[in-house]
Amino acid sequence: MSQTGIAEADSTNELLEIENQFRMAIRDAVNRATRKPFYWGGLKGYHKLESIAQALHCMPAKNAFFGCLCRQVDRTLEKNRPLAEMIDKTYTWFLRIAACLRYPPGSYVNEPAPTSQQVKQEMEKLLQSLESDARGQVILLSLYNGLRKRWNLFGDDLLYCYDIPGLPQDNLKVESLFGRLRCHQRRISGRKSTQPFRDFGHYQILFLAESEEQLLEQLRDVSIEDYQAQRKHQFRAEAPRKFLARLHRDPGKVMQLLATKHVAHFSKLPAHNLSYIA
Repeated sequence: MSQTGIAEADSTNELLEIENQFRMAIRDAVNRATRKPFYWGGLKGYHKLESIAQALHCMPAKNAFFGCLCRQVDRTLEKNRPLAEMIDKTYTWFLRIAACLRYPPGSYVNEPAPTSQQVKQEMEKLLQSLESDARGQVILLSLYNGLRKRWNLFGDDLLYCYDIPGLPQDNLKVESLFGRLRCHQRRISGRKSTQPFRDFGHYQILFLAESEEQLLEQLRDVSIEDYQAQRKHQFRAEAPRKFLARLHRDPGKVMQLLATKHVAHFSKLPAHNLSYIA
């Protein structure tokens, strides 16, 4: 095969890979999972889909594949826009609630610590504002009803962390704290078991190398050719994950670069070699 033929084949394969990445980005956007409390998958996915639509609108209008894809994405965005706007408004209120509770604590290390009474007063004012704003809005009203119910039931019991230094604000850290206290109590008391207090277990990671010298010897047994081959294999295997990681970090920039890359490779192909688009 001539150099021109090789270049055309490489450009064709690159175009197909870029189109597959567009498909992967759309599937990832519409199937984002929710990781509570601060990551709402549906809302994040909608914003990512908006970035994908902007990139698609930059593609050549004569490209049948991207034209069809752009229409489908635009239709999906328009259909779900009212719901996304309501979810976005609810999420904004959710962040205001977290800010009232000074959570997560790491974001407020340089601010004076509030008292439980101060937090209680701020939360009551916030609930009143939320109640007036939630009228006639089902999703926002659901947030208000759930928050008001739990605040009336457990609010006073949740505020001790603001008056007791060192007491964490969330359940996982509280459990970790008391777990360490139980472990310390076992050491100083000499009791055989801490089972009455907490189920606890240790896990060890066993290494094949017992010393740095043995580890270095094992590494030297691998040839450079095998190492380079495995590195290439690992790079290809990690490419989809790295692409999605970049997409999540800055979807607009990633999709724009992908669109620019596709246009550059598309222009290198002769007209007789574009039949795969149809």
